Amino acid sequence: MASKKFQLESLKNVPLFNACSKKELETVAKAADEIMMTEGSLIVDQGQTGREAFVILSGEVTIKRSGRKVATLGAGDVVGELSLLDHGPRSASAICATDCTLLVIDQRRFVSVLNDVPSIAYKLMGVLASRIRQMDRTVFG
Repeated sequence: MASKKFQLESLKNVPLFNACSKKELETVAKAADEIMMTEGSLIVDQGQTGREAFVILSGEVTIKRSGRKVATLGAGDVVGELSLLDHGPRSASAICATDCTLLVIDQRRFVSVLNDVPSIAYKLMGVLASRIRQMDRTVFG
């Protein structure tokens, strides 16, 4: 099991949470559970409804879209973060390429965190707005 300090450092490295203070990160970490998954385990399945996000504490995760590998993620990366905001379908599948330790937070607990610490919501909106602007620049120039 990872130490709380390591969990906080991992959350701090997630772009979605990197604007959060230590106290805010502690609140997020308290709402999350640490799980271990073995190599080959399916974390999320493309097209399925998402209800949680996973922060990779250790190990590697392969991301596949329509059966084609599109990325390999590692410690500090996050899978399924959009599911914290809606119940839309997963845009890709994520499979453990190695044994992995993950921090999982479900949408219900995450919304509770946002209700308790509204400043996190404002920071998340800023991060998401930046992502939208970056995608806009990538697509439209």
